[in-house]
Amino acid sequence: MDGILIINKEKDYTSRDVVNKLTKILHTKKIGHTGTLDPLATGVLVITVGKATKLCNILTSEYKEYIATMKLGVETDTLDITGNIIEEKSYSVNEEQIKKVLNTFLGKSIQEVPKYSAVKINGKRLYEYARKNIPIELPKREIDIKHIELMSYKGEQITFKCVVSKGTYIRSLIRDISYKLNTVGTMTELIRTKQGDFCIEHAYSLEDIEKNKYRIIPYEEALKNYETINIDRDIYNKVINGAIIDKVFKNKIALLKYKGNIIAIYQEYSKDKTKAKPYIMLITK
Repeated sequence: MDGILIINKEKDYTSRDVVNKLTKILHTKKIGHTGTLDPLATGVLVITVGKATKLCNILTSEYKEYIATMKLGVETDTLDITGNIIEEKSYSVNEEQIKKVLNTFLGKSIQEVPKYSAVKINGKRLYEYARKNIPIELPKREIDIKHIELMSYKGEQITFKCVVSKGTYIRSLIRDISYKLNTVGTMTELIRTKQGDFCIEHAYSLEDIEKNKYRIIPYEEALKNYETINIDRDIYNKVINGAIIDKVFKNKIALLKYKGNIIAIYQEYSKDKTKAKPYIMLITK
């Protein structure tokens, strides 16, 4: 069994919990996921099965769409409602102010990673430092927000939709939105509605999988937006040996196909842009 499976993750499950359950249901250990969801979060979790586990990096890089709900006036150590309150602050905002502040986050910016996260520093995950109250400088990352819009504002709650790049923490985004509104805030709910072309409407519950009511998406369909090149026997013989080849495609990454099957994903060679090197091998000699 090789391909992509779209899961609608339930609340209180970690992404690893989902993988562990699927390992038992599908009777295979070759399962991965392409973008962690916190236990509080629900929605699209893209699962790779069999040889498709090699596609994790490329699928993780896709933009993701979220619907997030935040509570104004309260900040926690985890930046979500499951944490301990560390600050409370009054606020006075209206819809117009919220919309203006949300729009300031469009485009590229630098975001500080939450201290309760799985990012590694000196071999340890940040949450390990946080749990032991060990101070450490939090890393910062460049993120890109393609779209952000207010969906509702009622009482102390703001709900917004956003489309963001890999590595964006919605908890941190909510913290920064709150600061720009001259208050504090914390995440109370998060739904991932889309990752790349994979939508929540086409996702399966774990119960669906147990009842054998699901469809595995093949490589070619999952990677349909990438350039595809049909290669001849001579190039095929080089590719299965992992050789650097002449770049026969336009973009930086392309799928190489031989006799109807995708055999590898190649990328532009940085040292010589007329050449291409292996990115992911889907078939070997």
